[in-house]
Amino acid sequence: MTSKELTKLAVAALEDRKAEDVTVIDISEISPIADYFIIANGTNQNQLQAMRDAADEALYKAGVKVQQIEGNQSSTWILMDYGDIIIHIFSKEDRLFYDLERTWRDGKVVDVSDL
Repeated sequence: MTSKELTKLAVAALEDRKAEDVTVIDISEISPIADYFIIANGTNQNQLQAMRDAADEALYKAGVKVQQIEGNQSSTWILMDYGDIIIHIFSKEDRLFYDLERTWRDGKVVDVSDL
């Protein structure tokens, strides 16, 4: 599967868990660390964990194993590294504070419906 197809799977899994404001940034032309960043937020700890579990399960079923997960049951920012895809799951407050969209503004925002 291509990184774009895997991104689509991960986004669908996040949206299935009612993720808010899912944003995909193509960073393939500006950084060697990954092809896509997926950024989403949730409303509470349980939802953040459900989003993490759903994305991990969807990618695992597609044959992709997570390389690293940063964040635990009480974290308000969970980072999931799948090599070509990096998923950031935030509380709404932390997402506004860290503002990854601004940091990675040289990347190309991808319309989720175009995946």
